[in-house]
Amino acid sequence: MKAGWQTIPMGQLCSIKSGKSDTKDAVEDGAYVFFDRSRTIKKSSRYLFDCEAMIIPGEGTEFLPKHFVGKFDLHQRAYALFDFSNQIDVKFLYYYLHHKSDYFPQVAVGATVKSLRLRHFEQLPVSLTSIPEQQRIVGILDEAFVAIATAKANAEQNLQNARALFESHLQSVFTQRGDGWVEHNKPLADLCELIVDCEHKTAPTQEDGFPSIRTPNIGKGKLLLDGVYRVSETTYREWTRRAEPLPGDLILAREAPAGNVAVIPENLKVCLGQRTVLIRPNRQAFEPEFLAWLLLQPQMQQKLLAHSRGATVQHVNMKDIRALDVGAIPSLTEQRRIVANVGKASEETQRLESLYQRKLAALDELKKSLLHQAFSGTL
Repeated sequence: MKAGWQTIPMGQLCSIKSGKSDTKDAVEDGAYVFFDRSRTIKKSSRYLFDCEAMIIPGEGTEFLPKHFVGKFDLHQRAYALFDFSNQIDVKFLYYYLHHKSDYFPQVAVGATVKSLRLRHFEQLPVSLTSIPEQQRIVGILDEAFVAIATAKANAEQNLQNARALFESHLQSVFTQRGDGWVEHNKPLADLCELIVDCEHKTAPTQEDGFPSIRTPNIGKGKLLLDGVYRVSETTYREWTRRAEPLPGDLILAREAPAGNVAVIPENLKVCLGQRTVLIRPNRQAFEPEFLAWLLLQPQMQQKLLAHSRGATVQHVNMKDIRALDVGAIPSLTEQRRIVANVGKASEETQRLESLYQRKLAALDELKKSLLHQAFSGTL
């Protein structure tokens, strides 16, 4: 450690307390903010603290601090740091806790739900320098993080704009139609060879084998196979007994997010995970990729999801998928032209998304680097 720095347990630098075990005072129109165990801010009819504090959730996967000044209530599984020693600048400690964000997940206990105990806070070693030096470091980090936040906001807006532009292009393809589009006045089921629901149970998985396509693996027209779960040949046979998915078949997500559709590419054998549907288009009516884009275009998504169920998570029923009116359909030749056109726009959108996502990742890495420099005495 650089000269002039020292390490002190956090329990010697501030008071640390958890909140109450019940939430009876948590009300929608309460006069005071209420921090629960997951860092969510609610309202309470009373307060336990009236001070400057940092609140850290005591359960979950992310234990990042929130700075607050004033009266607040607190759940038993959340912790307040307050009554700070004159040895430490509060904002300096705030940044230090972000720097040590990997500490709490490592020491948290519990097989399923990770939780923290008072000792985990008290024992955390804090690297300190003089107050003037702490304030200098805070000033640098404040300025840098404002610039990083602005850059991230711009990148996120550009990412949203790229997606919105593609959605607009996709919609225009299906609304500004030329001649040759024919209204079939038939439900989707009559224009497909089959529409088959998935098995309603979780498939046993293993490290290698056949990809099991769950809803997170269904993108906009394409399967997303990074981190895909895999199943054995025995499980594959059992999970495909209703219908074996073939190249050119579509897989539609019934939930989370409902409505996404992907086409199975050539030379890939997959089985359906939960909350998915297999759609095999009639090749006399559809090019598979055309049907995928047709189902993904905004107006058709609205129609598909219009009857979705679920208070928090949308869920599309099989009968609504089978009964879906897909409207007018062009010739197969025109479908192939549209697929080529939309495919180019999709590739450009994916290129831009990748660019902006890399920029966002680089900005996050820059924050980590600045925090490391700040608390290693090299900033």
